[in-house]
Amino acid sequence: MSSSVPVTSSTPRWHQELTPYHWFVFSMASLAWLFDCLDQQLFNLARGPAIKALMPPGTADEVLKTLGSNATAVFIAGWATGGLIFGAVGDRIGRAKTLTLTVLLYSVFTGLSALSQTVFQFGVYRFITGLGVGGVFGLAVALVADGLPDRSRPSALGVLQALSAVGNVAASLIAVAIGWHQTTTPGASSAWKLMFLVGSLPAFMCVFLQMRLKEPDKWVKAREEGRATGVRFGSYVSLFGEARWRKNALFGMMLCVAGVIGVWGIGFFSPELVNDVIGKLLTQQGVPADKQGGMKLIWTGVNLMMQNIGAFAGMLVFTKAARVYGRKPVFAVASVAASLSTVALFKLLSEPWHIFVLTPIMGFCQMSLFAGFAIYLPELFPTRLRSTGTSFCYNVGRFIAATGPITLGKLQAALALTATAALGIGASKAAITAAKLDAFRSAACWMSLVYLVGIAALPFLPETKGRPMPEG
Repeated sequence: MSSSVPVTSSTPRWHQELTPYHWFVFSMASLAWLFDCLDQQLFNLARGPAIKALMPPGTADEVLKTLGSNATAVFIAGWATGGLIFGAVGDRIGRAKTLTLTVLLYSVFTGLSALSQTVFQFGVYRFITGLGVGGVFGLAVALVADGLPDRSRPSALGVLQALSAVGNVAASLIAVAIGWHQTTTPGASSAWKLMFLVGSLPAFMCVFLQMRLKEPDKWVKAREEGRATGVRFGSYVSLFGEARWRKNALFGMMLCVAGVIGVWGIGFFSPELVNDVIGKLLTQQGVPADKQGGMKLIWTGVNLMMQNIGAFAGMLVFTKAARVYGRKPVFAVASVAASLSTVALFKLLSEPWHIFVLTPIMGFCQMSLFAGFAIYLPELFPTRLRSTGTSFCYNVGRFIAATGPITLGKLQAALALTATAALGIGASKAAITAAKLDAFRSAACWMSLVYLVGIAALPFLPETKGRPMPEG
C-alpha cells in the first residue's frame, strides 16, 4: 500500500525527488494531455467557421449555432465513449501502450477533420477524434499516479493539468496567426482547415512514447499478483460490484459532470459571445465585411489566450490549496467561484478590454476544478481500477455533459424567440440582433447553476488529503 509522507519545512520539494526517468514519464504524460487540449481548443475556435463553410451560403445564424452545438455534443459523446473504452483497456494491458494509441487516434482524425465536405462528415471525424481525446486524461493521470513517488504525486498531477493551459494558449496563438494572415492576405480563406491540420502534428510524439515509455512498476507488480489471485483489472463489474468503489465512482462522476458542463456547455462558448460583440463593434466602425472574419478570429484567439492564462494560474492555486486545506473544501469554494465568474462574464462582457479582465477570471475559477480532478480522482480507486475509475468519473459524465451545449442552444433559441416577439412587428435588424445576444447571455447565466451539482456530491465522497492511495 502507498504511504503518505508528512510535509515539513525540511522536506524536499516535490520535483526534487524525481529521477530522470520520472521526469520522462511526467513529460510524456503531460505532453499527451497538453496536445489533447490543443486539439480540443482548435475545435472550439474552428467550429463556427467550419460549420458555416460546410453549409449553403445564407444559412441562418440560429441554424449555424444549433449545428455548432450539435457538433460539440457529438464530440463530447465520442470523448465519453473513448474514456469508457480506453480507461478499462489501460488497466488491463498497460497505461503506456494505450496512451500511445489514443494520442495517435486523436491526432490523425483531427487532421482528417480538415478534409470534411459535409457537416455529417465533420461530425463523424469529430466523434472519432473524441474517442482518442477521451482516453488520454485517465491514462496520463494513472501513469503519473503509479509511476512517480507518492509524495510527488499530488503536485505533479496538478502541474500536469495546469500544463494543459499551455496547449490551449498554443491553440489561441495559432488562431491569431491564421486570423492575421486572413486579414492581410487578399483571398485567404479556409482558416479552419489550417487549424485542424496543425492539430494533427502530435501524432509524431507517439514514436517517443513507443520507444522509451515503460509500464509503471506498481502496475506491473499488481498485474502479476492479480493473475495469481484472479483479481480483475479494468473491470466495470468489479468497479460497480464493490460498494466502496461504486460510491466513489458515482459521486466522483457527479463532481466531474458539474465541471465539464460548466466548461464545455458554457465557458467554451465564450468565443461565440466575443464573436458577436466584436462583430457588432466592427460593423459600427464601418469595417468591410471581408475583413471582419479574420479580425473576429484574432479576438476569439485573444479571448482563449486570456481564458487559459487565468486557467493556468487557477490550477496551480488549486493544487497548492488542496495540499494545505484538503480536496473537498477547495472544491466547494472553487465551484461557487466558477458559477459567479461565469455569470459575470456572460452578463457584462461588451467591450474588447473586458476580455482582458473578465475572461481570465472565469478561466481561473472554472478550470481550477480540473486540477482537482487530476489530483483527487486517482486517489479514489485501487491500482487495478485506477485508470478505469478515473476515466469513468471524468468521461462517462460527458454523456450527460454532451447535453450541455444542446441545452444552451435550445435555451438560447427559446429566450431569443420570446425576446424578438416582444419587440413587435417592424423591429429593426439591430434591435433583433441585440435581443438575440441578450438571450444568449441569459441562457449561459442560468446554466451556470450546474456547479451546484458538484457541491451536492462532496458530502458523499472521502477526504483523501494525507491518506495513502487505496489498494485491494
